[in-house]
Amino acid sequence: MLEIRFHGRGGQGVVVGCEILAKALLHEGKYVQYSPDFSTERRGAPVRAFLRIDDKQIYQKDQIYNPDCVVLFNSFSRTKDFISGLKPKGWLIINSPKAPSEFKELGPFRVATVDANEIALKHEIGTQTAPIVNTVMLGAVAKILGVSLDSLSEAIREKFTGERNYLGALEAYEKVRSSG
Repeated sequence: MLEIRFHGRGGQGVVVGCEILAKALLHEGKYVQYSPDFSTERRGAPVRAFLRIDDKQIYQKDQIYNPDCVVLFNSFSRTKDFISGLKPKGWLIINSPKAPSEFKELGPFRVATVDANEIALKHEIGTQTAPIVNTVMLGAVAKILGVSLDSLSEAIREKFTGERNYLGALEAYEKVRSSG
């Protein structure tokens, strides 16, 4: 079983992003379980989402404490707080213009980075002051974790009309940088 924990802020599309990735994996014939975790709905409030993926039915229902992958929808100043429990050699995928090597002090993890804010702004996903990075981050996640771009494209197009979300995901898929 592969377990992923997503962290972000209200308005970045964390919950919708997790849902889209779950649908993409369903298209691939995987079993998935996802759940959001947030307090009052307001822009900027902390948001988490959990996703389990397996080839067989999933019965576990608790939160994910020791994920195989952590996805950060923004570079938090206290990144260590958000990566607690990440398995050694697990993936840390960060929305950041920095190179993966700049995060090596965080632990024995494989790191991938993509400047999702820049890509979202380029494709006019969200606004200049509040880019919505969910589909962009999913492009990076798909590349790093080996999710089919066709499945992701189908799931994105089921959720959103127009091409900008898919084009943002595709650009992130092509531009994500990794250390592992």
